[in-house]
Amino acid sequence: MKTLLVVYDSVTGGARQMARAAAEGAAAQAAAGDAAEGEAHALACRLLHADDATPDDVLAADGYLFVGPEMLAALSGKMKSFFDRAYYPCLDQIQGRPYAALVCAGSDGANAVRQIERIATGWRIKAVAEPIVVCTHAQTPEAIAAPKTIAAGDLQRCHDLGAAMAAGLAMGVF
Repeated sequence: MKTLLVVYDSVTGGARQMARAAAEGAAAQAAAGDAAEGEAHALACRLLHADDATPDDVLAADGYLFVGPEMLAALSGKMKSFFDRAYYPCLDQIQGRPYAALVCAGSDGANAVRQIERIATGWRIKAVAEPIVVCTHAQTPEAIAAPKTIAAGDLQRCHDLGAAMAAGLAMGVF
């Protein structure tokens, strides 16, 4: 059985919605694939908050979706803490595995994406999809701190990415 690990952090709820949509897409794809193949659970999807994800979770997974908010032009502290805890214990043990990134940002999200890409380069894992950045356009202190609601179309893109990752893992494409 293959495992897709979705690690996320969320401060105002936007990235959490994106992570859940991706995990639901992966689970739906896995269920559809199982039904079509007559197999029992060819793929599992694990959704873990960054505080709860461990190096062992990373090592046990076959592919990754990293989901987080951009805060002050960087990944959130909890996502960074996850990578800090997992980086060296997983170094030289996960190379070649696929990953994708989803970022919820108030403006462009580019620096958070760049941080994930740099970490992935060090781990030598490979991006299998373009990053999805959902821009909330929150620019005032009140808008930045307010709970976020991600638009249906953006959630569908996250869902579709989760499904694509699941299908690719289950079929051995990556």
